[in-house]
Amino acid sequence: MLNKSNWDETKRRWTMYWNRSVQGLPLMHIVAEIPGAADKEIQAALRSRDMYDKYRDAARMAERYRYWAQTHAFLADSFPNVSLDFGPGSLAAYLGSDIKFSPGTVWFTECVDEWEDCPPLAFDPENKWYKEHLQLFRDVKKLAGDDYYLTIPDLMENIDVLASLRGAQNTIFDMVDEPDEVEERISQVQSLYYRYYDSFFDICARTEDGKAASAYTVFQIWGYGKTAKLQCDFSAMMSPKQFRQFVQPALDMQTAGMDNVLYHLDGPDAIKHLPALMEIKGIDALQWTAGSYNPDGTHEQWFEIYDAARRAGKGLWVQVYTGGVEDWISRIDRLIARYGSNAVFFYFPPMSMAEADRILSHAETHWKDVEGTFR
Repeated sequence: MLNKSNWDETKRRWTMYWNRSVQGLPLMHIVAEIPGAADKEIQAALRSRDMYDKYRDAARMAERYRYWAQTHAFLADSFPNVSLDFGPGSLAAYLGSDIKFSPGTVWFTECVDEWEDCPPLAFDPENKWYKEHLQLFRDVKKLAGDDYYLTIPDLMENIDVLASLRGAQNTIFDMVDEPDEVEERISQVQSLYYRYYDSFFDICARTEDGKAASAYTVFQIWGYGKTAKLQCDFSAMMSPKQFRQFVQPALDMQTAGMDNVLYHLDGPDAIKHLPALMEIKGIDALQWTAGSYNPDGTHEQWFEIYDAARRAGKGLWVQVYTGGVEDWISRIDRLIARYGSNAVFFYFPPMSMAEADRILSHAETHWKDVEGTFR
């Protein structure tokens, strides 16, 4: 693998993370730029020219990622992997939405006027976006070889997919006016999820130590078997009662088919669903996104969320970005002192080699085999 010297150790540690039994340091995603490796002319030549180049040109995407991986060192528990997303929630496109690409995000157009006029949601192997997306993965796989992982795309699930197909406001009304229809459509989404997931898993999975292994897009997670991030961003607009009715059963069922599950809790308006989420045994770890303008996941104001996760036996996935390296270290010291090091993953942004050395040196002294005070 490109610029990854401790892959065997990283695999072992990811396995321990999913079992909440990490020994030594907490898991850390640390990627550092190799001094003097970057070339401004090459960087300029590889910069995206348009939306097709950015999202859909296999040769350019593979070349762009290969260059980036060659100029960075994958330290601690990071590993080289490329995201080939058609935006967050591409399952909606496979079921009829159109995709609108833009530099910063991807949108899915509404395509269902009334559910009563829409046939049951069904697997469509001839859907244009699905066929193109699979071919993109096949093409990049050939170009990647064994140098880096292809990650499972962000398919999304449950009512988030319905909101893309129908529109958020319409979906809110549907929960009140047609709850049985919403439940049935969520059931249809869930019954299709693994058909789509498996088709990408078949391309992305690699054999490690005689077993299939996979990585999931954006969140930099890896594991033996089927690995995924699950979510329900629409839950911000739902009451706890609605969440338990429409979403909790679907998530519970979905985790049953996975080996490693991270749940993405997005924003303050979703916190109210923590009790229901923590009842789902198949969720292995919780990732908290603080939302726009809020400080990162290392701040003490989020400890109540982490308390709930650890009390339920879940691991933590913590994003680090507010302030500089010394700020990160100071706040992580407090977090590690509280929760220990055996079930925590820290996601750091790309950094310089000097910054990486500072973090790793401090971690070796202060974050190793810490039991933590939280009970």
